[in-house]
Amino acid sequence: MRHIWNSGASALALAATLAATMTAGAACAEEASHAQPEETFQLAAADAVFDRIVVVGSQQKARETAGAAQYISEVELEKFEYQDVNRILRAVPGVNLQEEDGFGLRPNIGLRGTGLDRSSKVAILEDGVLAAPAPYAAPSAYYFPIAGRMSAVEVVKGPSAIKYGPLTTGGAVNLYSTAIPDEPLAQMTARAGTDDYRMAHLMVGNTFSQGGPKFGALLESFHVESKGFKDLDSGGDTGFDIDDFVAKFSIASRDGADHPQHLQIKLQYSDELSDETYLGLTEEDYKRDAFRRYRGSQLDAMDAEHSTVQINHTIEIAPEWDLTTVVYRNQFQRNWYKLDKVLDGASMVSISSVLSDPATNAEAFDTIVGAPGFVSADDALSVKNNNREYLSEGIQMVLGHGATFGATDHQFEFSVRYHEDEEDRYQWVDGYRMDEGAMVLTSEGVAGTDSNRVSSAEAWSYFIRDEITIGDWTLVPGLRYEAIDLERKDYGKLDPSRTGANLTVKTNSVDVWIPGFGFTYSVDDKWMMLGGVYKGFTNPSPGSTSDAEESVNYELGLRFGNDNITADVIAFFNDYTNLVGTCTASIGGGCIIGDQFDGGKVEVYGLEATLGLDLAAGRGLGFEVPLTLAYTLTQTEFQTSFVSGYGPWGTVSVGDEMPYIPEHQLNVGLGFEFDQWRTNVAANYVSKSRASAGRGAVVAGDTIDARILVDWSIEYDVNSRAQIFASAENLFDETYIASRSPAGLRPGKPQSFFLGVRLRY
Repeated sequence: MRHIWNSGASALALAATLAATMTAGAACAEEASHAQPEETFQLAAADAVFDRIVVVGSQQKARETAGAAQYISEVELEKFEYQDVNRILRAVPGVNLQEEDGFGLRPNIGLRGTGLDRSSKVAILEDGVLAAPAPYAAPSAYYFPIAGRMSAVEVVKGPSAIKYGPLTTGGAVNLYSTAIPDEPLAQMTARAGTDDYRMAHLMVGNTFSQGGPKFGALLESFHVESKGFKDLDSGGDTGFDIDDFVAKFSIASRDGADHPQHLQIKLQYSDELSDETYLGLTEEDYKRDAFRRYRGSQLDAMDAEHSTVQINHTIEIAPEWDLTTVVYRNQFQRNWYKLDKVLDGASMVSISSVLSDPATNAEAFDTIVGAPGFVSADDALSVKNNNREYLSEGIQMVLGHGATFGATDHQFEFSVRYHEDEEDRYQWVDGYRMDEGAMVLTSEGVAGTDSNRVSSAEAWSYFIRDEITIGDWTLVPGLRYEAIDLERKDYGKLDPSRTGANLTVKTNSVDVWIPGFGFTYSVDDKWMMLGGVYKGFTNPSPGSTSDAEESVNYELGLRFGNDNITADVIAFFNDYTNLVGTCTASIGGGCIIGDQFDGGKVEVYGLEATLGLDLAAGRGLGFEVPLTLAYTLTQTEFQTSFVSGYGPWGTVSVGDEMPYIPEHQLNVGLGFEFDQWRTNVAANYVSKSRASAGRGAVVAGDTIDARILVDWSIEYDVNSRAQIFASAENLFDETYIASRSPAGLRPGKPQSFFLGVRLRY
């Protein structure tokens, strides 16, 4: 695969070149005339470098967007100090979530019924850049940015979502890392809690100038760990340990420069060690102890590293013309060492098959449980090194132009992006014996003798849109074009050295036009109509013979806002011409990992509603009582009948519902905010859903529980620089089934308490 950079060093060299260009530009500007109108484009704000690569960027812009958009600010994030993105996104309508580990390490996010597995149908971004390990070749998000270090989160649905691509059906989730502060800042946040939970978040930064260019820097570290809330029969931890480091450096033109510029370099590194497994529980064992873990998972662990280099540069090249350039490189390596298959009789059986039918697979189940006195055959436990390396890199340029023609104002954007990514699977299997509850290594595998292949993608993307304001109307036509070349090289299990003796190569290409149109109409200073229509698209996997996933999506709604109340109601309808399912280990296997399956025509429709107000406004109480509500109604229907090898579908009849999509979701937030202290409660309701496609009453063994989860927090300002806070998650200790995949039942996180302190200087 041809790479944009050969190493991180060349990325820094590019940054140095851009910095030199800026410094020279600033020097020239010193000698030139400085007569500038007051409205001249300035780049003093740290986040200005993101203006052209994000859709929302603030709560106010979210209210003006021609499409469904929500922005969760730093103030809102600090209310509960959530480290789990699932808990953050509960407050956003139209978001479907499937919990997995209870901590949000590997979230499963869908938007408007897109499907949830590994967030592979949603554009996940950090600071406007695709964050999935290989967004085109393997978009399943085994890496997800650490939510606890983020300063804001935005969710974009509707026609605005085509700006990101290539995944446009549901939309995008963009996470904002901490911005370089405009003033000196040193902050420490520390928190401790249940299950030996510990978190420490440190940051220091400043922007300074002596009348010339402005220099900024931010250094940030984030550490979080927990012993875990599950009880391993053999003893030991079931939690995680994560470190995340970010450094940012920037230089911006002095105020009044003829051609204001801003360069920012972001460097990120994280490592994770988590004692996580795909092995759940049988129905009977879950009823007895939902938080038990069998001895067969005692060695399961994820070991991962992630790094990012991102360079943003923005320049005003002429009045009303600006150019933004983003260069990025993400690398991710991980080895998830976990139980995969177990010997039953003369054959190896997947752990999913064992737990779904422990009576038929009694020998294998006994081996997994590993009760005292039990000794299995050698190699009865097959533990796979799910070893993979990912690379995602690219360059994007966005040209912006503002103009007025008669009675119409235009905000024009044209973007081009070249992107490459790849997934390298180089895996092997070790054999173990279960011996008196302990797993004993009986055969050591050879690297590359299991999955041994490389999947890659190269893509050119073009995007153009014009935001046209005509009186009370705002019209936003947009068009995206994707040209994607995909390749899958399989070296085979007999060629771990990759000589090419057994090499098979599969290639496929796809190019697609993705149009979208959105509008808003201001009825008066309080009411606004919005709507739009756009094409949904998900590209096929490398080497796949399946068609691309395509749909035509519609939305129509109303917004209301005055000094105290904000509200909106939006109806949506996604009309799939072909729904695609991708085989992953996280769905329980039963198919060849990476293979894709056509689901035919599907309809997804529903309603999203939000409300925000202060119940104490105008009452002279001396404090605020903010109330927020977010409600989602979702209906899904397959329009064709078929039999599929894709586990979550199986045998499908017309009218069947998609799995893991609840009909009703409601999130209610209520706070009491005084000058020096404040407290908040969040209640989240999710109705019952099914684990596989079907309709009518959800049968036993296929149910995902309905639940009501309540979180609570309280904050107290000791002084202007110190704050203490406490919180509880799952306050009433609700026990519920979060998932039945990939193998057996998995519980949601139980009641947890936390105490913390925040110091600012």
